[in-house]
Amino acid sequence: MIESAVEFSTSWPTVQGLKIHTLSSDNRPATSTIVMVHGLGVSARYMLPTARLLASRYRVLLPDLPGFGRSGLPSRALDISELATYLLDWLVTQGISNAVFLGNSLGCQVIVDLAARRPDVVQAAILVGPTIDPQAPSVLAQLARGARDLLHEPWSLLPILLADYLITGTGRMLRTLRFAIDDPLVQKLPRVEAPTLIVRGQHDTIVPQRWIEQIVRLLPHGRWEVIAGATHAANYSAPEQLRDLVIDFVRDEAECPAPP
Repeated sequence: MIESAVEFSTSWPTVQGLKIHTLSSDNRPATSTIVMVHGLGVSARYMLPTARLLASRYRVLLPDLPGFGRSGLPSRALDISELATYLLDWLVTQGISNAVFLGNSLGCQVIVDLAARRPDVVQAAILVGPTIDPQAPSVLAQLARGARDLLHEPWSLLPILLADYLITGTGRMLRTLRFAIDDPLVQKLPRVEAPTLIVRGQHDTIVPQRWIEQIVRLLPHGRWEVIAGATHAANYSAPEQLRDLVIDFVRDEAECPAPP
């Protein structure tokens, strides 16, 4: 498939007194809107390889969550539900009442929280490398898994991660990670009514296969896929394969839902 070039514009809507850096595809196709939600400590820019591929077919938006990337800094680190509330309020500034959400890592937890509280907003969800595996419920365990994953990630991703981590700062990252570990994700999953696709990279050391299968068992309408050769950040390491999974999933589940 040959993708046409789509430009992304930058805006800074104000949400709860903070400027939220937002990248938006300039096209407005008459199909689904996809909102992409980044992971811990990073900005949305490492999601651009997949976003650019999807933007020829969908309207794609990528906000930096408050405290990350180029968005404003709240006075303290925010927990998962607080980040989801910012995301919900940001949707209002974009005139979006319903969308498909694609998240990576901690971004998946934010989407699950939003979907559990506001099922009317989440048309469908694609969770790429969803955290946090309950069998690694400590900061040290998660950091160790993350360090092993970096050995498999493309080398070109590392400068992006380093720059974003420096902006976020160690303190905010660790406090947010602690909130992610404490997040009752397992209790929220059965309340997610939207069709949900779980995606795992074959070489993802943060998210084991056992965990994504557990997630799918807890979801009312879930299924999983593994991308061969991909990493935790499959949105960066395997954008073409992820693009294909998203297109098939959105077509089958979001744009042509089954009758009640």
